[in-house]
Amino acid sequence: MKLDKNKISNIVFAIFIVLFLIPNTRGLMQIFLTRIFSFSPSVVAVEDRTKIEGYHWKLHGVNTPSINFKETEGKVILINYWATWCPPCIAEMPSLQKVYNDYKDEVVFLFVTTDDDPELNKFMNDKKYDFPIYRALTSAPKPLNGKSLPTTYVIDKEGTIIVDKIGAADWNSSSTRELLDKLIKE
Repeated sequence: MKLDKNKISNIVFAIFIVLFLIPNTRGLMQIFLTRIFSFSPSVVAVEDRTKIEGYHWKLHGVNTPSINFKETEGKVILINYWATWCPPCIAEMPSLQKVYNDYKDEVVFLFVTTDDDPELNKFMNDKKYDFPIYRALTSAPKPLNGKSLPTTYVIDKEGTIIVDKIGAADWNSSSTRELLDKLIKE
């Protein structure tokens, strides 16, 4: 029996579907596909930008000192709401770690989760991530909202939300880096 292109593509498609149906491989497939189809996040149009309502937010540091959000006023901030059980969150983490590695001295990174310590510690150790993790002790200032995971905000020094991204993105893109460089210089 000779395999032509149609038969090969049908076999590959069938294998792909089977892998999605198997619970143990479903999450890995979701992560893989999310990484393939993640693009650089879009900047909010100037006329649609909003400011955060204040800097009254207390965060408990899990692997870093706790912080009062007031300490971030006047700085460029990247806030990422995430969880260890969330495939889109897991998919975007390598790109966020790379950006954190390069900008941690110039941008305030707040990775906010509700996960428990054992899961967090295992996840961070297994993946060799070292970004700062926090748990919210008080409500975030409006309009920040981490109800959908992942949700990521980039906020300028004036408190204006420049990026408001729900879902996974490729944060290690040249356009994101150019945006951060521009915001840092302002």
